[in-house]
Amino acid sequence: MAWLSGFDSVVQIGIGGSALGNRMISSAIGHPFYNELTRKERMAPRFYIADNADPEKASAILGMIDPSRSGFIVASKSGSTAETMANFLFFLGELERSGVKDPAGNILVVTDEKRGALRSFAKETGCRSLSVPEAVGGRYSVLSAVGLLSAGAQGIDIGSLLLGASVMKKNLSGKMETGEDPARVLAASAIRHNEEGRNILVLIPYSDNLASFSEWFCQLWAESLGKGGWGSTPLRALGATDQHSLLQLFTDGPDDKLYLFLVPASRRDLVLPGTSWESLEEISYLGGKTMGSMLYQEALSTASALARKGRPVLWLEVPVIDAFHLGGLVFFFEYVTALTGLSLGLNPFDQPGVEQGKRFTYGLMGRSSYESDADEARIQFRSIMADSAGL
Repeated sequence: MAWLSGFDSVVQIGIGGSALGNRMISSAIGHPFYNELTRKERMAPRFYIADNADPEKASAILGMIDPSRSGFIVASKSGSTAETMANFLFFLGELERSGVKDPAGNILVVTDEKRGALRSFAKETGCRSLSVPEAVGGRYSVLSAVGLLSAGAQGIDIGSLLLGASVMKKNLSGKMETGEDPARVLAASAIRHNEEGRNILVLIPYSDNLASFSEWFCQLWAESLGKGGWGSTPLRALGATDQHSLLQLFTDGPDDKLYLFLVPASRRDLVLPGTSWESLEEISYLGGKTMGSMLYQEALSTASALARKGRPVLWLEVPVIDAFHLGGLVFFFEYVTALTGLSLGLNPFDQPGVEQGKRFTYGLMGRSSYESDADEARIQFRSIMADSAGL
């Protein structure tokens, strides 16, 4: 961790479970404008995530860093994820061009202990490496080296993250009766409402800090449970922002959703001043109130408005968003997801539905032994273009 902290910037190269969790922890615990702080204020490197194989983003990150003064975490359990390898090759090339004496000295790979291109690269170059636990899939890996390295490099208390997860694990040990176990309550509710035709689960955190938590949860829920014809589509919403975009659909649209509100009970707060301006008299009721209490009351009001329309609403309150409670939330939602899958007779730890798309990509990009996949992809795409005629 001290090695990473010595760089001006740290770049996480990964996608899916090797990026979403990193962004989630940084957004939940870190300053919302972390990279704009001075080094003295941050007391840690700037942090960037190169996830999608988008040349615009990769170029933008390059424009913000000095590769020779940057540490690169390359995370892929398989060691061959196409998007991650594309970003890796790009930044490796920039490292080599930067004139740094030993490019591998700026790289740490997190991958399978024995197999894959990244493991071979670590053996060939002697770059730093850590292993992804064999039994842990990418979307469940945020509390492993995949997510903790970048968090620690930013000065986030990873010990508190892990302690929060450990305490939550103890609380969800299965000793409680079903009606008292919040994980079982949520899993049972999701299954029951799905059977009743509500196959969309809307997660609505009332905190900007948790916006990326919803993004992380969507992968966890969708990839773990969308199998065998069963599925509960996760939908992200943010309170109170999406009261001004999605709430109309939620209240007057189809009754096909289960709503889960995630609300901090306490947060840093701001007191709104009173005003003597006559033109602002109609908003004078806000004077002396706090912005945090307004957000909380908006959560309560929106949940109540949905309930009034007969929409099913669940309310999950977290004492405060800090490293300890975030670790607990992560474990809670991973536990709920696994429990839901196992209750349905599904395997919540595999993702067979994404493999064919990977094979098509390998073939179309010229990877050896995937030529037939490239041919099939072209055939399928021709039918798509025929259906899209006129668009």
